[in-house]
Amino acid sequence: MSANSLPEGAAVWHSLEVDKALDLLDSNADSGLTPQEIEERLQKYGPNELEETAGRSTWEILLDQFKNIMLLMLIGVALISGFLDLMRLQSGGLKPGEVPFKDTIAILAIVILNGILGYVQESRAEKALAALKKMTSPLVRVIRDARLVEIAAKELVPGDVMLLEAGMQIAADGRLLEQSNLQIRESALTGEAEAVNKQASLKLPEETSLGDRLNVVFQGTEVVQGRGKVLVTNTGMTTELGKIATMLQAVESEPTPLQQRMTQLGNVLVTGSLILVAIVVVGGVIKDGGFKNIQELLEVSLSMAVAVVPEGLPAVITVTLALGTQRMVRQNALIRKLPAVETLGSVTTICSDKTGTLTQNKMVVQSVFTNDKTFRVTGEGYAPTGDFQLNGQKISLEESPEIPALSVACVVCNDSVLQKEQGEWAILGDPTEGALVTLAGKAGIEKDQWNSKLPRVAEFPFSSERKRMSVISQVEGVATGEASSRDVDPAISGFLQSEPYLMFTKGSPELILARSTQIHLGDDTAPLTEAQRQQVLTENDLMASKGLRVLGFAYKPLTEVPPEGEGSDEASEQGLVWLGLVGMLDAPRPEVRAAVQECREAGIRPVMITGDHQLTARAIATDLGIAEEGARVLTGQELQRMSDQELEQNVDLVSIYARVSPEHKLRIVQALQRRGRFVAMTGDGVNDAPALKQADIGIAMGITGTDVSKEASDMVLLDDNFATIVSATKEGRVVYTNIRRFIKYILGSNIGEVLTIAAAPLIGLGGVPLTPLQILWMNLVTDGLPALALAVEPPEPDVMQRPPFSPRESIFARGLGSYMIRIGIIFAIISIALMWWAYQHTHAAGYQGDPETWKTMVFTTLCIAQMGHAIAIRSNNRLTIEMNPFSNIFVLAAVVVTTILQLMLVYVPPLRDFFGTHYLNMQELGVCIGFSALMFVWIEAEKIFLRIMGKKAV
Repeated sequence: MSANSLPEGAAVWHSLEVDKALDLLDSNADSGLTPQEIEERLQKYGPNELEETAGRSTWEILLDQFKNIMLLMLIGVALISGFLDLMRLQSGGLKPGEVPFKDTIAILAIVILNGILGYVQESRAEKALAALKKMTSPLVRVIRDARLVEIAAKELVPGDVMLLEAGMQIAADGRLLEQSNLQIRESALTGEAEAVNKQASLKLPEETSLGDRLNVVFQGTEVVQGRGKVLVTNTGMTTELGKIATMLQAVESEPTPLQQRMTQLGNVLVTGSLILVAIVVVGGVIKDGGFKNIQELLEVSLSMAVAVVPEGLPAVITVTLALGTQRMVRQNALIRKLPAVETLGSVTTICSDKTGTLTQNKMVVQSVFTNDKTFRVTGEGYAPTGDFQLNGQKISLEESPEIPALSVACVVCNDSVLQKEQGEWAILGDPTEGALVTLAGKAGIEKDQWNSKLPRVAEFPFSSERKRMSVISQVEGVATGEASSRDVDPAISGFLQSEPYLMFTKGSPELILARSTQIHLGDDTAPLTEAQRQQVLTENDLMASKGLRVLGFAYKPLTEVPPEGEGSDEASEQGLVWLGLVGMLDAPRPEVRAAVQECREAGIRPVMITGDHQLTARAIATDLGIAEEGARVLTGQELQRMSDQELEQNVDLVSIYARVSPEHKLRIVQALQRRGRFVAMTGDGVNDAPALKQADIGIAMGITGTDVSKEASDMVLLDDNFATIVSATKEGRVVYTNIRRFIKYILGSNIGEVLTIAAAPLIGLGGVPLTPLQILWMNLVTDGLPALALAVEPPEPDVMQRPPFSPRESIFARGLGSYMIRIGIIFAIISIALMWWAYQHTHAAGYQGDPETWKTMVFTTLCIAQMGHAIAIRSNNRLTIEMNPFSNIFVLAAVVVTTILQLMLVYVPPLRDFFGTHYLNMQELGVCIGFSALMFVWIEAEKIFLRIMGKKAV
């Protein structure tokens, strides 16, 4: 068979017999492929590598920063300003000591700084694929041409026969040919923590889910123990890992709500600015009856264009987001992509894993059934402290001797160890067995003591086929004849007549019960009746319906240790004495209930997505308040059969998804997004990476997460805790509120500046009141410093008592646009009134100073008025006198520092010369401060008016 006639990867390899798979790939299990076949297949399939699609280059990312419409306008302003300076330089129109091109240099410096700032944020290359590539093994042992050879993993081709051994990372997907005790850890791919026992002889149904394909192996997974021989079936991008790489690269990054709003803001500001410029130029030309003052009109236009662009805004937003990331890290949320800080505030749906995020990832026994009674067990985690309750009342263990007896079986038939590390109880070994040791500790049965009282002499180990485990222990003293059965510990005195050995068995309740003929009641045994069997099975079903993992326990006195050999376990594990049932659960984290409730109050819908059983999922979700009793659970199999349209219709109705493969998460996210939801999604496995990248906020697990999931995410939970997501969401809302607050502050003043500049030539005042350099000073310093201080304003009390604001809302929504225009107009009226008075004052007969001093008075008034604005805007509704002035000390500091800096521009000669200002006497400064105070008074008066009208600003 030629390489061209080989199957194209559509074959469902787990549903094929070994011989059929070998025939399809024209390979031989003993001799492998010939050199000619290898060469042909390498040409057909290419190297066994993950391919990367070309992304943007570094230069493209940098150039994209200068496509921003506001920066383009500033570049145009800089060039025109430079051209005007060049004309004045050539005509000798510069004043003595005036530095040419200073406006051009200052504006271009701002443009370059903003470009670099954007580049630094965006240039963090996507490293998820690089992390995927690390999961492929560099060298692999194969059989080729009947010889064992070691080759580079990238040289593997379909049909190769690959050998596996413990510690290897598997280099390609393949069908098992043979295996010996082969266990493979597939958690990165499937999300299942336990290693999988592989079996080559199986033939599985086609629809078998990825985690249940026990006869195939996958690239990127790890051999824990045993050996195996594998027929390579898929390489490179056709492997399961390759499919994830394809999905990962197919997911396009959407701009965040903040980025979309900033684009919208830029478009509105630039359009508005150009319209105003056109009005001023056309109005000036009409007023002058020609172009004789065109240079002056151009200078006015340039000043207006610089005034309308909030040059300090990108820096203030970046610093605000960076401060938000620092606060989030202190709450165990690590932000990987800066805009995600604000995006969190827009989340409407949080899709969370169950294990470890909503739960403790610690199995805890909840219920014990023995001697016809069901006992509830209290306590949290692995701490061996808690009570046994019957009908809600605490009971003493003397009244219920069956509990200590059952607890002995829990610790003896057990391989885990409970120990205290750094003040925390922890388990070495299987979490299920750890829960049993903790249960016994609550009953006063300690494992170390009982290991010496009942030392293990033999065992029948657990396997997936047997579904049970037995341990044979020697009864100290009785075996040596030094004591009788009456002298043993009271907890097991009812177990023995005179036998020197005890066998304890645990496992599937149905199987253990079927092998039991007697039941332990109090301190005695009795024949197991049919009614008692039915009662145990009913209780088993009831526990399982509550999502508990249930184990059955029994014991059997033995006169001798069972012989080794095949069939010994079957013969020995008969005629058992039934002890009872133990039901356990990966218990919810105690803080998650409050976090879910906080989500509900904040208008955020929590959704559970788990690979666990649907009964367990429903039990946990109901307990936490994620869903109501009897809520619908959508399983992975049902989801698989649904079309995208059907899933979209159901996605708002379902809050629990169970038995879901990680690849289904991508479909769930996309369905929610098509419904207009803003989705945060958690994940830890490699298969979760596409869904994490698709989600509006991808959240990886810091403790259990793979590198691939972390690189695809926007945020990493350092403690893997759902409550941390809610805390981070709250912080995101605070950041967005503060961003809106300082945008109101900055743009309100910018509109005032533009209108003031535009008014000067229209009302017949000579020249431009503000130079581009002075406007840059205002936009960067007198606007920038208070804006930074407003960025750390503490949260309003009701920040999590309201629904999330729509991520698609305009930046001008909820009154922000009208506020900016209203305050801008008031600001302009105050400034124009001052400008008119100052012009008349400085041009009056007998005035001693420079007639141009009126411009400095306008400059100073605009700057100081902003300080009153900053103090008043701290709250939308509360008056300044009602607020603690020291709750945000940074605002006070910014106001004081900025005012001092502004006065230095007026009273320090070198700065006065550079910025083109003039000395103000005390009367003139007092008039500036008086006019400036009117801004503060107006904003406070607005709050009082809104309060009287019964309205609340948002």
